[in-house]
Amino acid sequence: MNDIILLKLGEIVLKGLNRRSFELKLMGNIRRRLERVGKFKVYCMQSTVYVEALTDNEDIDAAFEVCKKVFGVISLTRAAACEKNKEAIAKLAIEYLKDDMESTKSFKVESKRSDKAFPMTSIQLSQYVGGELAEAYPDTVVDVHEPELTVHIEVRDLAAYVHATPVPGAGGMPVGCNGVAVTLLSGGIDSPVSTYMICRRGVRLIPIHFFSFPYTSQQAKDKVVELADILTAYCGKMTIEVVPFTHIQEEIRDKCPEEYFTLIMRRFMMRISQRIAEANGAKAIVTGENLGQVASQTMEAMASTQAVTDLPVLQPLIGMDKEEIVRLARKIGTFETSILPYEDCCTVFTPKHPRTKPKLSEVEAAESAMDIEALVEEAIAGIERITVGA
Repeated sequence: MNDIILLKLGEIVLKGLNRRSFELKLMGNIRRRLERVGKFKVYCMQSTVYVEALTDNEDIDAAFEVCKKVFGVISLTRAAACEKNKEAIAKLAIEYLKDDMESTKSFKVESKRSDKAFPMTSIQLSQYVGGELAEAYPDTVVDVHEPELTVHIEVRDLAAYVHATPVPGAGGMPVGCNGVAVTLLSGGIDSPVSTYMICRRGVRLIPIHFFSFPYTSQQAKDKVVELADILTAYCGKMTIEVVPFTHIQEEIRDKCPEEYFTLIMRRFMMRISQRIAEANGAKAIVTGENLGQVASQTMEAMASTQAVTDLPVLQPLIGMDKEEIVRLARKIGTFETSILPYEDCCTVFTPKHPRTKPKLSEVEAAESAMDIEALVEEAIAGIERITVGA
C-alpha cells in the first residue's frame, strides 16, 4: 500500500472569508519544495493538506522531511487510505501499523468522523477497531489513559485514513502571505535566527549581506551563502543582495570620530536596506538586534540607527537571552555554520570605546563630513546577487 502524507493546518483555520487564499499559498509553497524530491499531488480538503505520490518510485521519506519544514503546517503524519467501512478500516490498521503494534506494550484508538454519513459514531468505531487490533496482537494491551501508541482513524469525505501519532510541523503561516521584507544577514548566530522567525510569520525575505573585502574574506561571504541555503529549507528560494561595503567603512574610519564608527556604519546599512526594500516592494527591515547585547544595541543606539529609515524595523530577538537564541539556532541547523571563524564587516574598525547612549544630533554631526548619498549610490550600484535554494 502507498503512504500518503496528511498535513494539518495551523493558524490558517482561524481565517475568515480569505482563508482560501492562505490555503492556496501554502499548497503552492509545498509543491515548489517537493519539486526537488519527486512528483506529488497536493490538494486541500477539510483543513488538511494531502500529499500523494504520483508514481510508485517517489521518495516519500524525503517528501515527509521537506513537509516538516514548511511554515503553515501545525502537524503531519504518514497515513494509508481505504474504503469507508469498518471491516476495511480494521484490516488496514492491522496491516499498516504492524511494526508499531509489535513494538509497543499498550495502545488506544482515537477516531474522528468528518463524514457524518458514516454509520458508526467515533466512539463505536474506536471500540470496534481497538477490539480487532487487540485480537490481532494479543501481547499488546489496551490502555485508554496512558498508552504507548495511539492509533488514529479519520473518516473523511474521500476515504478513511489510518495513521500513528502525528509529529509537529513548522507552525507559523505560509511564506508570502504577509508580504515581503529585507533581512540583514551577517555570519553570526543571531541574524539567521531572526530571519527564520520573521519568515515563520509568513513573510518572504530578501537577505542583505554587507561585504568588506579584503578586511573580510571570501570564506566569510561563502559562510553567509551557506547560512542562507540552510534557511531555504524553511524560507524557500531566496536571492542574497551582497553589498560592497569596504569604501563606506574606510570613509567612516577616515572622516568620523572613532566612538561613532559602529553607529554610523549601521545607519548606512539602514539607508541601503531601505533602498533595496523599495526596489523590491518590501515593506519592512528585519534585524537580529537583541537589547543590551552589544554597545550598538542600547535603546539610544537603536533609535539613532533607525532614524534614517521610515520603514518598520522588525526585531524578533529583542527580548530573548543568548541561550534561547543559540537553542533555536541549533534547532534550525544554522549554529554550526554561524560559529565558523570567519568574521563579518561588523568586526572591521571596531572602536575601543563605542558610544552606548548617543544623542541623534551628535551622530548626525559625526557623519556630516561624508558624502552620504554618493556612498549609498556607489554601494547600490555594486550589489552582487546570489540565488540559493530550489
